[in-house]
Amino acid sequence: MATALLLIFLLPTQVKAGPGDDPVTNAAIETVDTDAALAAESEALLARLEEINEMDKTDLTRAEKRDLRKEVRQIDKTLTLNGGGVYLSIGALIVVILLLILLL
Repeated sequence: MATALLLIFLLPTQVKAGPGDDPVTNAAIETVDTDAALAAESEALLARLEEINEMDKTDLTRAEKRDLRKEVRQIDKTLTLNGGGVYLSIGALIVVILLLILLL
């Protein structure tokens, strides 16, 4: 019984493909190394943040300072979205809760 429940929660569910989904395109997208692309983008954004921090801001106008603040906020949001957190599936969450209940 417990094994059946675990299999139900841990097996991925199938989603109906939309009108624009093409298996060839999806396979090509999956082969792209997204981790390397995200790492390269993150490195570039971190370099830009360092450049902004080292900048002499005393001779900038208010508008230029505001633009820099907006850029820093946008970079922070992008970095947070790229690698900001641990994601658990519903099945994994249920397993963790069951283990906690059983062990405590």
